[in-house]
Amino acid sequence: ETELPRQHPNEIPHNEKLLSLKYESLDYDNSENQLFLEEERRINHTAFRTVEIKRWVICAMIGILTGLVACFIDIVVENLAGLKYRVVKGNIDKFTEKGGLSFSLLLWATLNASVVMVGSVIVAFIEPVAAGSGIPQIKCYLNGVKIPHVVRLKTLVIKVCGVILSVVGGLAVGKEGPMIHSGAVIAAGISQGRSTSLKRDFKIFEYFRRDTEKRDFVSAGAAAGVSAAFGAPVGGVLFSLEEGASFWNQFLTWRIFFASMISTFTLNSVLSVYHGNAWDLSSPGLINFGRFDNEKMGYTIQEIPIFIFMGVVGGILGALFNALNYWLTMFRIRHTRCEGLPLLGLCRGTAAVCSPMAAAHRGALWAAAPALTLHPLSTSGSYNPMTLGMFTLMYFFLACWTYGLTVSAGVFIPSLLIGAAWGRLFGISLSYLTKGSIWADPGKYALMGAAAQLGGIVRMTLSLTVIMMEATGNVTYGFPIMLVLMTAKIVGDYFVEGLYDMHIQLQSVPFLHWEAPVTSHSLTAREVMSTPVTCLRRIERVGTVVDILSDTSSNHNGFPVVESNPDATQVAGLRGLILRSQLIVLLKHKVFVERANLSLVQRRLKLKDFRDAYPRFPPIQSIHVSQDERECMIDLSEFMNPSPYTVPQEASLPRVFKLFRALGLRHLVVVDNRNEVVGMVTRKDLARYRLGKEGLEELSLAQT
Repeated sequence: ETELPRQHPNEIPHNEKLLSLKYESLDYDNSENQLFLEEERRINHTAFRTVEIKRWVICAMIGILTGLVACFIDIVVENLAGLKYRVVKGNIDKFTEKGGLSFSLLLWATLNASVVMVGSVIVAFIEPVAAGSGIPQIKCYLNGVKIPHVVRLKTLVIKVCGVILSVVGGLAVGKEGPMIHSGAVIAAGISQGRSTSLKRDFKIFEYFRRDTEKRDFVSAGAAAGVSAAFGAPVGGVLFSLEEGASFWNQFLTWRIFFASMISTFTLNSVLSVYHGNAWDLSSPGLINFGRFDNEKMGYTIQEIPIFIFMGVVGGILGALFNALNYWLTMFRIRHTRCEGLPLLGLCRGTAAVCSPMAAAHRGALWAAAPALTLHPLSTSGSYNPMTLGMFTLMYFFLACWTYGLTVSAGVFIPSLLIGAAWGRLFGISLSYLTKGSIWADPGKYALMGAAAQLGGIVRMTLSLTVIMMEATGNVTYGFPIMLVLMTAKIVGDYFVEGLYDMHIQLQSVPFLHWEAPVTSHSLTAREVMSTPVTCLRRIERVGTVVDILSDTSSNHNGFPVVESNPDATQVAGLRGLILRSQLIVLLKHKVFVERANLSLVQRRLKLKDFRDAYPRFPPIQSIHVSQDERECMIDLSEFMNPSPYTVPQEASLPRVFKLFRALGLRHLVVVDNRNEVVGMVTRKDLARYRLGKEGLEELSLAQT
């Protein structure tokens, strides 16, 4: 008889009303078991000071390494792009006299397509999570969602190589967005004092080997990435607060600002030496908007309505960009089965578009790297209005087409470039209508257009205002930029979500927003909780534990611990909570005793044993337990969390949501009035309820 293929009843075609079961939560709540409390009590004031100093040292290392990675990307892109342009220019000079210019354009398109193909292949087939800017993934990680491979060393290597090849290949992308993901990976690695990928343990920073500590350092890494990209340390802190971190405290602010400051200083120092101006420190970030003269480029009260109008345009264009990208990404998810080859064709087409455009419009806008085009667009220089209009239209669709492909690429620079182009076109038109009035400077409106377009796409307000101010070195435009960004966000939100939130939704991630849906008070914990709950007794048989962990039909990660009444079959009240990862470590170290010798003391473990296994705990299938060992007993009292958070089953959904979200929980036990376990609330139970167009809606749970 032939075995029928195994069916997956939970697998359904991808759609927008879907929540994936493949994502797990991170443990942002410390398990305060006996081992944890004993260690904390042994730490004196001096030891706590040492731990705090180590945190500052780690933040400094994060800043230095993030700055060095940004320097490496910038220098390699500059040299490779320069080599490509020299080859093409030499070919043009050679064939112009003979009338073979079309061959030169074909060479340019072929070089671009080949470079992009390599960048796409390494992302698609080696580390797919390195695709895109990485900002949605880091937002999810900081929200408490475990995205596979998102902060691994291999991801960083592929990210850096991929973004270099994407930019050199002439795609409508930027290298600034991926710096945020790169900084986060660096932070995650440095803070653990080891590399699990390289199998090297440096025996340092062992205290920080837990999700709570790593989360805070990843926030610092994301901020350092923004700081290196834009030369904006304050903007980096605000970006991490506004867009990234779901959990924040006052002590974290200073450490993150310190990491951001070190990052931009490292980048500035190295690039200044590289450019031959060791004492100049004139390269604070990877992009340069140019400097704006207050006397020549101020603004007047009558320009305020014009700025608001530009914000409206930016919001509408941003919403259009997001909607088009949403439909395109949904089409790719549903119809592109192979991750690499079909997308390579799209990359080749994207890389080839710029060639005839550069030839037709004599190309400064089309031939130069995107980040280099921002400076002349937003300051001096004269541009043909027809060229600006054509560039805006073509680059808009190229950037929309590119974002979501399997290439490492950011959307910051393309958005700024599109906005700067139509903003300058708007300024030229205004100058023509006002017969060359001094206040209608096209460079000023290019800056406002850049802010409006990026704000309309990503919906950042506070952090982007400060980033633009720091990047231009001008505080004068703070209020107009703020006005433009607020207007763009309000208008854009009326139509669709921001780009990052949209891609989080497209990946079916159980992301928890700041508040529960406003119409969810009618639901209670009893209606949203998962049942039945697999419980363990305080002293449990090893075979029972192994069978529960090996059960593939219920891949639970947290188990309530209860005490059985000696005179009854019913389960008594809740005694604690223990995690799957803790049980696996106990079984691996064989922390159990024979049933006949329960009076014997089982083997003692230290918290270090659990930290050494973190974060890649071995699967239960790799742990051998003999038949005799299955009959032994294991005492969970010392390792379980004796005070887990609980809620009564009558608690409303907003109350449960607030407790779960604010404390960064992974499991929330639901109990009745006798303290008996009746259910468990996890991230997916809360994330599946959201506010739709027709009121409160419930998403489907499925394997994707």
